[in-house]
Amino acid sequence: MPTTRRETVTADAYGPSVRTAVSIPSFANPDTLVALGVEAERAGWDGVFFWDHIVWRGDPPPDVHDPWILLGAVAAATERVVLGPLVTPLARRRPWVVAKQVTTLDHLSGGRAVLGVGLGEPPDADFAAFGDPSAARDRAAALDEGLAIVDGLWRGPLAHQGERFAVEAELRPRPLQRPRPPVWVAAVAPHRRPLARALRWDGAVLLGPRGVQTPNEVSAYLDGVERPPGWEVTAMWAPGVPADEYADAGVTWLIDGADPQGGWLDGLRARITAGP
Repeated sequence: MPTTRRETVTADAYGPSVRTAVSIPSFANPDTLVALGVEAERAGWDGVFFWDHIVWRGDPPPDVHDPWILLGAVAAATERVVLGPLVTPLARRRPWVVAKQVTTLDHLSGGRAVLGVGLGEPPDADFAAFGDPSAARDRAAALDEGLAIVDGLWRGPLAHQGERFAVEAELRPRPLQRPRPPVWVAAVAPHRRPLARALRWDGAVLLGPRGVQTPNEVSAYLDGVERPPGWEVTAMWAPGVPADEYADAGVTWLIDGADPQGGWLDGLRARITAGP
């Protein structure tokens, strides 16, 4: 089960600093994608995350690569940046395989792994097309049970009997980070259930209807929410908005990314090289 936290603080208790990261669509030559991750560390970013999809729409559809292989390559070539998927759709993955993948990434990176999870999108192309349940309710239930399994396997021997999975196993080694690597959960405004789920773990990846959220939108979404100590608030960086405005709204991680259309790769590369 998730780590129990008994103390809570409001956004005002957090300092003004905010860390920055890049979220890279896994839709280009893998050598190019790895080079972007390495460049991000050189340019001063604090984190590198990759999208996790099986396919992606387009005309023509782009090449889509596996984020875990990319993350491993970036981990071996960097020393400082936090690494993980943002986000992985746990409902279409075997939780014990994800637990092993993150553990290996944590060891390879020297304890820099983060697991970002969500329901997964799009439900038709990434789920139904492969025979996986695509309804939001089914994906949410699978996410919750999968997280419990991943957490249990990271901590030690696990005996789990659930609606979807039966697990009795112990994985070795355990992750370097104790009691486990951080888990961030996607929460799409204005929905409250994903935010409640995120509060049971280590942070939220906030998304708005347009992908990005302004500081005012973040403040409105988090209004009245008591956050556990150390709980991360990750938001997509709206162009032209100063980072300190996000920090004042309670954001602890700002993510710059790209809409994978047109010349997105050149634009993202330029922003990565320029630094946060």
